[in-house]
Amino acid sequence: MSGLELILILLAASTALRIVAERRRIPFATLLVLGGVALAAIPRLPRVTVPPDVLFLVFVPPLLYWGAASFPLRDLRRSAGPILRLAVLMVLVSAAAVAVVIHAIDPAFTWPAAFVLGAVIAPPDPVAVLSLMTSLRLPREIERILEGEGLLNDATALILYRIAVATVVTGALGTPRRLVWQILLVGVGGVLIGLAVGFVVLHLRRLTRGIDAADSAASLLTPFAAYLGAEALGGSGVLAVVAAAMYVARNVQRFLSPSSRVQTTGMWRVTTFLLESLVFILVGIELPYIVADIKAAAVVTLIWESVVVFACMLLARVLWVFPSTYLGRPIDGWIRGSRERLPAWRDVLFIGWAGVRGGDSLVIALALPLVTATGQPFPGRDRIIFITFCVIFATLVIQAPTLRPLARVLNLHSDGSAADEEAHARLASAEAGLRVLDAIDDKGIRYPEVARYLRQRHRQRARRWAAAEATRFENRILDHGHVVSMPPSHQAGALDEKRAAEYRQIRSSMIAAEQQALLDLRDDGTIGDDVMTSINRELDLEQILLDSAQPVVESAREVQPSPSAPMS
Repeated sequence: MSGLELILILLAASTALRIVAERRRIPFATLLVLGGVALAAIPRLPRVTVPPDVLFLVFVPPLLYWGAASFPLRDLRRSAGPILRLAVLMVLVSAAAVAVVIHAIDPAFTWPAAFVLGAVIAPPDPVAVLSLMTSLRLPREIERILEGEGLLNDATALILYRIAVATVVTGALGTPRRLVWQILLVGVGGVLIGLAVGFVVLHLRRLTRGIDAADSAASLLTPFAAYLGAEALGGSGVLAVVAAAMYVARNVQRFLSPSSRVQTTGMWRVTTFLLESLVFILVGIELPYIVADIKAAAVVTLIWESVVVFACMLLARVLWVFPSTYLGRPIDGWIRGSRERLPAWRDVLFIGWAGVRGGDSLVIALALPLVTATGQPFPGRDRIIFITFCVIFATLVIQAPTLRPLARVLNLHSDGSAADEEAHARLASAEAGLRVLDAIDDKGIRYPEVARYLRQRHRQRARRWAAAEATRFENRILDHGHVVSMPPSHQAGALDEKRAAEYRQIRSSMIAAEQQALLDLRDDGTIGDDVMTSINRELDLEQILLDSAQPVVESAREVQPSPSAPMS
């Protein structure tokens, strides 16, 4: 069996495991790790060997890019304090705690190697947690903080990781002042390079409008351009990818065609699914080879050390989040000039327990160099990978399944804010479409029955969402007796080409106005990117049908003119 055949088998296994995970509501990452271990037991299974630098390049930039592009910038601004304390300070605290503990219980781990291990397993991976959130329906703030932490903690951990690895490889560690300056220079440089790449990519993708395959290809290549460009110029490739992703995602929606948006989103979902699947399964397959290189007595010792490190991480996170939250929130309020509401202890406890490690740690562990600058084997590489795998296995198989019952015990449930935003956004979007119809009426149209039909249908839609918004926000239901539902004078059997063309033109103008209204609500912080994307997708699909070679056009009922009824 060749390596390519093995990759295809792994992808097929990943798809089957995804189906099982969705049906049984089991964390997908948990099943992948178990599946990798099971596949490793197959006799004569070939070993997939990938150079560490290639492994890092293939997996890290695209996974970081899509995570950053999907995260609402508004939520990052609102929860900047708790997100930064977890994504920056918590990572540093965890890495230091792990380094101190592993060096204390195993002096064979030098301080640089100990910090490499700490940097590898310090950042929690929110993939397993977020995969449960849809069914758990947690409060929006908890979801926002965990997603934001997962977006930024990789950058912190990877900068620390690169410094620790460079120290092991070269054998030299700079002065603290020089290290701080280096971190700032690398970090700021990476952000600036990422913004520059994002600016160039935006202009490039303006040229690809209407060429969906080229636009998707440009999107897929963006994280690699940002990462390689930053690394070549001495900046942080990770921060460059995050900066480019957030800049592009914030601005690209304004000029992409509907079909490009739909196709690119689907492409990224499949890409991230395949990459995450391969990471977990490849490590499960790699485990027997790692164990074979370690003596039997050492394996028992490493399992014990893994248990200690796992307990250390859990304890460090839980002990950190409480003082960090209740001391940090008042400071956030003082900086913003407002009074910050302190969260309930239940929310804080769940965030503290939700530090599940996953794919990111596996990738950077496998990406460790094989040798140092002197040609010697990288000290403790196999031990670091083994401990990393054991810790991740414990968090995914033992810790992750406890999140659902913990949420029930703590009585955590959705606050309904996402549904509130959706109702408001749909109403604002429908009203924007009606305003377009009013403007067209003033100019005069050739087939007024088309505008009447669209107005009647859209007014009903607006009233429905106005009632939904009133129910959610004011806890009252509006009277539905005002909805126009008069029977048509006759059913239009088939629209001729001129009426169909006018229908498409008017409806396309309405859709453009509705999407602009969504963008405005997103830009002023009224709704999040997730709500905008969800509604925008429906409008994109409708526009794609209108633009098709044989457009799907609803049969317009020739409704008679009637006095416009108020919307409420």
